[in-house]
Amino acid sequence: MTKTIPGLHHITAISGPPQPNVDFFTGLLGQRLVKKTVNFDAPDVYHLYYGDEMGSPGTIMTFFPFVNAAKGRAGYGTTDTYGYAVPKGKFDDWTLRLQNAGAAFDVVPDRFGERVIRLSDPDGAIVELVETQTTAEADLDGFHSATLWVEDIGPTAQVLTDIFGYEEIGHRNEAGEERLRLQTRGDARARIIDVIRKDGAEKAHQGAGSIHHIAFRAEDDETHLEWREAVRAAGHAVTEVRDRQYFNAIYFREPGGVLFEIATDPPGFAVDEDQATLGQALKLPPQYEARRAELEQVLPPIKMG
Repeated sequence: MTKTIPGLHHITAISGPPQPNVDFFTGLLGQRLVKKTVNFDAPDVYHLYYGDEMGSPGTIMTFFPFVNAAKGRAGYGTTDTYGYAVPKGKFDDWTLRLQNAGAAFDVVPDRFGERVIRLSDPDGAIVELVETQTTAEADLDGFHSATLWVEDIGPTAQVLTDIFGYEEIGHRNEAGEERLRLQTRGDARARIIDVIRKDGAEKAHQGAGSIHHIAFRAEDDETHLEWREAVRAAGHAVTEVRDRQYFNAIYFREPGGVLFEIATDPPGFAVDEDQATLGQALKLPPQYEARRAELEQVLPPIKMG
């Protein structure tokens, strides 16, 4: 297969109760709630999608907010963090905005030539805001990158380079942490993946504040099937295509233990509601529509600020 992955489609994490999550992402970070639906495997739990105004691939952060979720533990074998792209000239504005909001954060002054703000979401997960040289109207221009934490960088990097077409653009090994930076070709959003290894690390334990999986883009259904065959041919156990209502998805676990998804761009989030009203109504997959009254009683109310 000669095609390359264009970049990230979405990232999915686990959180505690939904209201603090909504307040953080739509309030402090200024993202739009573009879809309010339910977990396909546990319909008494929301599946919340945040993104830009259009719900574009490469901007979508999603959550399963379990009200009584135990806290997760950081470690290898998972996607550790994700970073939003801060357009050129807006980085200092973000530090002031966070200070005025009383948010705790720190700044990494130089990571491969970029400044990085690190702050915590309501469940203690680290969210990064990464300075870029790209201009954009929005305060955050979708994802900049995601960071995979593994025990051995080599096998994970090989999947990204040999199958997905990423290329190495940076490598550092200092203060007990090795970091490899990979980038895919093209000019789409979210083209960077960092893979890190830390001395003396423990294996991650999933829970609130943990990232469940990371999803890469396939531009259409035909390309999606080609990616599935490429992954299978490389010896990885990949799922059948699963209909997720707003995209089709396949899943496999790369050698470092991180769950990878490949998701299609179409049909998108406007397939079942108007673009102007995205995220306002509870949208249920067809198999749960008959249970709407029951689920609306069980799901906690969400207030928009």
